[in-house]
This record gives sequence, C-alpha cells and structure tokens, in this order.
Amino acid sequence: MAESKQATPVAPDAVLRALADPHRRQILRLVRHTELPAGQIAANFALTQQAVSRHIGVLKQAGLLTERREGTRHLYALRHEALEPVRALLSEFWPDALSRLKKAVETAHPRPPKI
Repeated sequence: MAESKQATPVAPDAVLRALADPHRRQILRLVRHTELPAGQIAANFALTQQAVSRHIGVLKQAGLLTERREGTRHLYALRHEALEPVRALLSEFWPDALSRLKKAVETAHPRPPKI
C-alpha cells in the first residue's frame, strides 16, 4: 500500500530560500511533470546521495515537493501550487510587468503591415 505525505504550505520566504540554490532548482525541473525516486534524482548530479537528500529535505520543508512512499521507494513530485505565493509576492512589485514588456517590445519593433 502506498503512503503519501503532503507538505504543508509555508511562507514565500522559505520558498525563495529553497529556490536560491541551483541544485534545488534542477531537482524541481526534474520532478515538475512526473514523480521520481530519490535515487533517480541523485543520478542527475555529481553530488553524493546524502547531499541530494538534504536538498530534497529543504524543498519538502518549503512545501515545494510532495513525497509518496511506494514500498521502500520514496517518490517526489513538484507541488505547483506552492509557487503561487511567490508569484503573488512578485506581482506586488511588478503588477503589470508583462503587459508593459509587451507594449515596449511592440513599440520598439512594430509589426510590418499585412499586404
């Protein structure tokens, strides 16, 4: 029988601290579309299994990963919704950043008229 542990959401600060490390960002890229066991995650790094496990622990603590046990295997997956508080925080500083960028690009590089 599979056992699932759901990480509890935490403050955006913890998520930002977890995202600060490039190894942790790479782990999230690996598990963004599928569950992977710790050993398969570790195989993508020139780090020890213990170091990768520590990175996984930080990501779990920040609420960015779910962990599901299947027998003796621990499977990890990205919790996409855990990134929402960070997106909301950043939008406070740049509420219309994408629309302003679009407008600036369109102004600097207008489309040629259709013939």
